[in-house]
Amino acid sequence: MSQHAISSHQSLAEQPSKQRLRLWIRLLRATRFIEGEIRERLRREMDTTLPRFDVMAALDRAGKPMTMTELSRYLMVSNGNVTGIIDRLADDGLVTRSRQPADRRSHVVELTEVGKAAFADMAGAHERWVDELLAPVDMDDAIDAIDILKRFERARRGPFP
Repeated sequence: MSQHAISSHQSLAEQPSKQRLRLWIRLLRATRFIEGEIRERLRREMDTTLPRFDVMAALDRAGKPMTMTELSRYLMVSNGNVTGIIDRLADDGLVTRSRQPADRRSHVVELTEVGKAAFADMAGAHERWVDELLAPVDMDDAIDAIDILKRFERARRGPFP
């Protein structure tokens, strides 16, 4: 490599904006890869989809009934998207949907006992898959990466949902 090429390469590599762009591209590639793997494994091994898993995870995490509006806000999707998923989960006996006593137009949703058991199985598998996919990252690096992302969250007005 010529001296000009070396110094040009070094100056680009040293620009914070270029490094942050490289970081973003690598984060995006890693996220897309892991999400694709999780989607495929949920489909193949659990006969479900990632959106269904996400809805069940939100309901499990809440630990109490959620309105459709709360659920859609939490998941950052439209009420229409959530409604279709809830319809199918209800048909499968994994959630119940009932009208709120205070507002007959609003529905609350919660996992059934069957839904809780099914989600526990899915969540255990999900954790194993993520652990396997991120196995090349050692514990210290994982802790450092989490700390960096927490700083980013705080700088951007609070935690991500």
